[in-house]
Amino acid sequence: MTVLQTVPTTMQAMAVEAAGGDFVLKELPVPAPQPGQVLVRIVASGVNPLDTKIRAGQAAHAQQPLPAVLGLDLAGVVVAVGAGVSNFRPGDKVYGAAGGVGGLQGTLAQYAAVDARLLALKPKNLTMREAAALPLAAITAWEGLVDRACVGQGDKVLVHGGAGGVGHIAVQLARARGADVFTTVAKEQFGIAQRFGAVPIDYQASSVDDYVARHTGGGGFDVVFDTVGGTTLDASFSAARRYGGHVLSILGWGTHKLAPLSFRSATYSGVFTLYPMISGQGREHHGDILREVAKLVEAGRLTPLVDSQRFDLGSALAAHQRVESGAAQGKVVVDVAAG
Repeated sequence: MTVLQTVPTTMQAMAVEAAGGDFVLKELPVPAPQPGQVLVRIVASGVNPLDTKIRAGQAAHAQQPLPAVLGLDLAGVVVAVGAGVSNFRPGDKVYGAAGGVGGLQGTLAQYAAVDARLLALKPKNLTMREAAALPLAAITAWEGLVDRACVGQGDKVLVHGGAGGVGHIAVQLARARGADVFTTVAKEQFGIAQRFGAVPIDYQASSVDDYVARHTGGGGFDVVFDTVGGTTLDASFSAARRYGGHVLSILGWGTHKLAPLSFRSATYSGVFTLYPMISGQGREHHGDILREVAKLVEAGRLTPLVDSQRFDLGSALAAHQRVESGAAQGKVVVDVAAG
């Protein structure tokens, strides 16, 4: 094992002991990296809506039994490398969606031993806070738009919720791939949508038929990316292009009538970003995606939107409450250590 510096034997971490409970500060052993893992000193931990659902006991699909240290996203510094790892070395600044589900230790901790396949070098032009805001959202957007829909030049893409965590990344990713992008947002979010290159649609004032007619001549969008779920997924089925349109959703549970999609000869696919972390299969693809995302960030084609409020480990609950309130303007990030 290669080590950057003397690593302490214990660390501070925020654990949740029961569903709906507060965070409890724990003094835990610093894990040793096993073969294929790196030990990361965590500088920042991103907070996703999924993190709050896991804490509330409302995300059985995440398979994270409590008590547990939560937190999916991280940015930090590699301090030790386990056997068999050749693509990272101590001192590397990395980011990734690396824990907090499937029994994996989460990122609300000073250190984590992480499967190296889940990580990539942090974009050079981002701070640790900014980098920690990206992984889960960027991977989710990529798996939908690139892996499943193959979005490309000239496609008309509709993103539902384009000012949200996944949505604002999806808007930028589709734009970077040459698509014309439209997004449903609240009227007060028009500025965010326009900043990232999308044509905003006021979903409260326009029906599906209205905006399909206005922006596609009634033919429908080539790709519809649903980041909201529920009735928005039903609306997506009616907004897809006839004979070849594709609908993606990251919130596909529930009961939905497929007839509107079928009658348009369009297709549907779901995105379950957690699967590689839970199953162990396909983890290297997450690292590959993050490397491609870093290229887009460094080229100035993708920028994370980060909420201005600051939180540390001790105020992790307040960070979760900020996400739950819907008041955050961008991704909420917890500062774990000095960067």
